[in-house]
Amino acid sequence: MMNMMQVMQQAQKMQKKFKETQGELEKAEVISTSGNGAVTAILTGQAKFKSIKLKPEAINPQDPSSVDSDTLEMLEDLLNQALSEATQKATSEMEAKLRAITGGISIPGLF
Repeated sequence: MMNMMQVMQQAQKMQKKFKETQGELEKAEVISTSGNGAVTAILTGQAKFKSIKLKPEAINPQDPSSVDSDTLEMLEDLLNQALSEATQKATSEMEAKLRAITGGISIPGLF
């Protein structure tokens, strides 16, 4: 049977490994494409939105050369801003609901 000291040491090891894994996931990028590469979405390994990239084919598949780079950049900026804000709002909502469940106690890794 493990004594209390062994349990504490094991818990500390798990906490350290958990933090290391969180850091690795935060740095990792998950990339997904659709439309034969016309749209690329990039998230962190923690499923946090990073960016979206568009190719002219995403705007005008019949004539991609008709899409100028300023239009493409403006659309990417608008999409990136909207998706970033939505992600922040969803995260805040999740954290508020989890705080209500935990009675305000901060549980590392939960939020």
